[in-house]
Amino acid sequence: MTMNKHVIFWSITVGLGGLLFGMDVAVISGAELAIQQLWQLDSFTHGLAIAAALYGTVIGAALGGIPADLFGRKKTLFWIGLSFFISSIGAAIAPDVNLFMLFRFLGGLGIGASSVVAPIYISEIAPAKHRGKLVISFQLNIVLGILIAYVSNYFIQGMENDWRIMLGVVSLPSLLFSVLILLTPETPQFLLLKRNDLAGARKVLELADPNPEETIERIQNNAKQSTEKERLFSGKFVWPLTLAFLFAFFNQMSGINAIIYYAPRIYELTGLGKESALLSTAGIGIANLLFTLLGWYLIDRVGRRILMYIGSIGYIVTLSLIAYAFYTESYTFVPVYIFAFIASHAIGQGSVIWVFISEIFPNSVRASGMAWGSLTHWVFAALVANFFPLFTESYGGTLIFGFFAVMMVAQLAYVTFMMPETKGANLEDIEKQVIMH
Repeated sequence: MTMNKHVIFWSITVGLGGLLFGMDVAVISGAELAIQQLWQLDSFTHGLAIAAALYGTVIGAALGGIPADLFGRKKTLFWIGLSFFISSIGAAIAPDVNLFMLFRFLGGLGIGASSVVAPIYISEIAPAKHRGKLVISFQLNIVLGILIAYVSNYFIQGMENDWRIMLGVVSLPSLLFSVLILLTPETPQFLLLKRNDLAGARKVLELADPNPEETIERIQNNAKQSTEKERLFSGKFVWPLTLAFLFAFFNQMSGINAIIYYAPRIYELTGLGKESALLSTAGIGIANLLFTLLGWYLIDRVGRRILMYIGSIGYIVTLSLIAYAFYTESYTFVPVYIFAFIASHAIGQGSVIWVFISEIFPNSVRASGMAWGSLTHWVFAALVANFFPLFTESYGGTLIFGFFAVMMVAQLAYVTFMMPETKGANLEDIEKQVIMH
């Protein structure tokens, strides 16, 4: 079964929210040292300034499901694009660290909300056979955004006020995203379950689904079996809540955001100069993109759990090698270990997280369930990014990367004993599988 051209266009367009997400997350890596020097920030305040966007993502993730349910997935995504535009311009021209943090916080709201709403949109619009591949388009755009930010930083460095230009670049794709969102429809699930708009849902499904009436009947029947207004935090949903929390928790306990945000600093600790560090950081972006493409190819073929096994083992090996390099103060191969770490992340957690969390919650609580998983992810992302400089300064790389390696052993146990396989199943069938665990 070939993918429908309308579904491909809608999924790619919504996935561009991930491009903004990735650019906004990674662009700061080229600016963080200049910001620290410009405003003479100590380690804690510097970490807070860099993590300001991530604290915004916590709020955006917590609240992103609310407008998605009230006003629709499409309208919420449009306003997310505008928030990225305003925040990138504001952070680029900020005259002091407080205003800088305020605008970065606003951008974080957009990141957090997009990490909830975009995967929901794609999972609801995509056919079961291709859902994993299409939801990964969001993650693929994240890593493409990270790569664009790293390459952009490399070429902009050395210009006058280079860090301000680095941050301002994000405004251009932000406007494009908001315009393209106007060309996408609302999802059939939202139209049926939140607006009771049968004609609208049928119109979308006739463009996207070979069996529109069958899909409408399945969505409606599933909704009838649920209570009118279900609460996410109830005994019924303990298992999907637990699965989502642990999945998101382990994502950040790998140390991925520490490396994405502070890659040039880590490279400089190993003896590379600033220019070489920025160039090697671009290499991270390339490895991230290539192995996410591999995950995109494999996720609907081999399933979610196989990719997580590969990623978990790769994490354990590479983080142990990085910790050992810091212990022996032998840094020659650290760039290689970091590239391998990024590859492990991209094919495992990076490819699977938004797909898996968007699949395991029922239609009735999908937006709030996705918000729960995304909120967990961003709370720990903010804490890691905020305290990594302080902890590295206090305890050294050996202990920090050793801790991350131990956490990945725990993730491997989670995949082995807890994680269900969701490949190829309808969302309604996954609901029965997870809820009846």
